[in-house]
Amino acid sequence: MNYPVDMAVHPEVTGFFDEATNTISYIVTDPASDACAVIDSVMDIDYAAGRITYGHADAIIAHIREGGLRLEWIIETHVHADHLSAAPYIQQELGGRIGIGEKIMEVQETFGKIFNEGTEFQRDGSQFDALFVDGDTYQVGEMACFAMATPGHTPACMVHVMGDAAFVGDTLFMPDGGSARADFPGGDAGELYDSIQKILALPDEMRLFMCHDYGPGGRDIAWETSVAEEKANNIHVGGGKSREDFVRFRTERDRQLAMPKLIIPSLQVNMRAGEVPKDDDGRPMLKVPVNGL
Repeated sequence: MNYPVDMAVHPEVTGFFDEATNTISYIVTDPASDACAVIDSVMDIDYAAGRITYGHADAIIAHIREGGLRLEWIIETHVHADHLSAAPYIQQELGGRIGIGEKIMEVQETFGKIFNEGTEFQRDGSQFDALFVDGDTYQVGEMACFAMATPGHTPACMVHVMGDAAFVGDTLFMPDGGSARADFPGGDAGELYDSIQKILALPDEMRLFMCHDYGPGGRDIAWETSVAEEKANNIHVGGGKSREDFVRFRTERDRQLAMPKLIIPSLQVNMRAGEVPKDDDGRPMLKVPVNGL
């Protein structure tokens, strides 16, 4: 597919690092207007206490208000398994449309069974305002943006490209961090390799923004790199590593990884576009499936 890349547009990108989950959320501002988008927001949870707060989202909201910006899109690069989305909270405060890849329906079907959701849980993606397919275009103010399907980590993963900035979700990490795991239900290491190649086919100067960073080797947290840097130095795919070698490495590596600490609350909330599920009396309530993951 020929994606409508426009390297002449240089949006302002502001990152917000959440230390509790090593997640980076972004405000992306159209250089020609006051319009902006939010990418991969975080809702704070004290899982042991069962308490949800909104400090991280409030910082994003404050930045948008202080800058006199207009929020048009709240984008989820995928259904996150390591943090909870604050999309509906931000939407309530600032408006905007919540969007995710159309393969969310596969994720909802898979995890709807694992969490024993009843028929009231819709598995058609209708919790979101927009479902993107590969190559879909949309606007943030005057800035043309597009979505690239990048399955492998999850079926619904997408990279969102806005001018010369691409937001890669969990598909890639910084060059010294490598790539995402591919062992969740619906994940596939071969698909992940193919998706990474799509990203690396973008122009060398394209700015790439990560969803997570863990500071390998004790280095400072970082979240911006480039296609050229990833092609040359990514420890999992750089230097022309083959698909076969990647699949072998990724499969062996994933067998050694523990489940993310917040996977159980994250999946239940994020497959609902950030809404916390409720019990029959309307109270926010999470389930813990035993031996289900």
